[in-house]
Amino acid sequence: MYMNTFTQTDTIAAIATPLGVGGIGVVRLSGEGSEQIIKKIFKSKIENFEPNKIYHGWIHEDDTLVDEVVLLYFKAPNSFTGEDVFEIQCHGGINIVKKILKLCLSNGARLAERGEFSQRAFMNGKMDLSKAEAVLDLIHAKTDRFAQASVLNLSGRLAEKIGLLRAEVLNLLSLITAAVDFPDDVDEPAYSQIEQIIESVIFSINEILGGSVSSNLMREGVKVAIVGKPNAGKSSLFNALLDANRAIVTEIPGTTRDVIQESIDIDGIPVVLIDTAGLRESDDYIESIGINLTKETMENSDIILYIYDLTCPECIEISHKNVIKVGSKADLADLKSINKGVIAVSSTQKTGLEALKQEIKNNVAGNIPAESDFCTNLRQQACLKECKESLEKALEGCENCDPQDLISIDLKSALISLGEITGEVVSEEILDNIFSSFCIGK
Repeated sequence: MYMNTFTQTDTIAAIATPLGVGGIGVVRLSGEGSEQIIKKIFKSKIENFEPNKIYHGWIHEDDTLVDEVVLLYFKAPNSFTGEDVFEIQCHGGINIVKKILKLCLSNGARLAERGEFSQRAFMNGKMDLSKAEAVLDLIHAKTDRFAQASVLNLSGRLAEKIGLLRAEVLNLLSLITAAVDFPDDVDEPAYSQIEQIIESVIFSINEILGGSVSSNLMREGVKVAIVGKPNAGKSSLFNALLDANRAIVTEIPGTTRDVIQESIDIDGIPVVLIDTAGLRESDDYIESIGINLTKETMENSDIILYIYDLTCPECIEISHKNVIKVGSKADLADLKSINKGVIAVSSTQKTGLEALKQEIKNNVAGNIPAESDFCTNLRQQACLKECKESLEKALEGCENCDPQDLISIDLKSALISLGEITGEVVSEEILDNIFSSFCIGK
């Protein structure tokens, strides 16, 4: 459990921007010792820092100036982590940000673990677990559509809904518990009343889970493999759809010997395009490895774009549930002879690409349910399913008129499952697993 290696009272530091050449770089510190560290390495006319103000000055090492910077100060508890936070905005050179981070570490901070800033925000009550996961989704969103869904979770939509469901189950459990503990003073709720509340909660859970497939698709992307014979135009189509020269294109058969993939956005749907080695019998050992990878990719893909050369049409039978046939080199072929259902494209002339994208979109739309108001991940979906199972057991108990103290056991299990979504009930192992997915500076 990597997060427990250090104490949360440590002052932590990390680079919060991607390493590379850019306009600015940001080094972030969090913890009660952050102000003392800043005073050792930051020179300005200001002696005492006031929160929510911006300071201009210089980072220095002893008498040597390192960089001219802007400093932001957020005082606990009004910061992202709930602790004293300083952000140093310096020039975006790799050596500069690394040098400033090194100065922070040599003056008392330690390097933050992955996701430790966000975990401290969770531990200090600045965000619940569903919001923390929304931050991760927002960072890795492949499309604007998924980014918007992540923002809604970050704003608290999912947490608010889960809170309402927990309140319903908790109120019901309170009625049953009161009747069990004080049978002479409190009457048991009617079984019909218990059933009505449980059925209402199950209905809401089903509504949330109704968007699971769409949520997972938006997060992972639709895997679309481009397959066909050598020199059919697979890599050319791959580059044309990306609008970039990502794959090598030559007239030599068997140029592509590995699997290459990139992501594109098709009207809000994240699509992972996969260029593959040409399908044919080959005695070349390396090419045969690529061909085997092609076959594995086909099995694991959501859609197959089977592409063949319209100037010498010779198709291969592809066994897959979703195949879109694409005729390449349309600018050189007689389009009147194209079979129905084949999308003609010319990668050099950039024709037919929009029709192909639309067909991919139609194919995806036909295999997923309508969008839900809620975006969930696999962990949250598992918690909701566990909650639903517990509620269904409680419902079965009501139908059998079981003692209500036994029914309450299943209601308690349902509450635990709901609490795991927002983090009110969560193990250290789950926390470690979630926050280890974050980058170090987040």
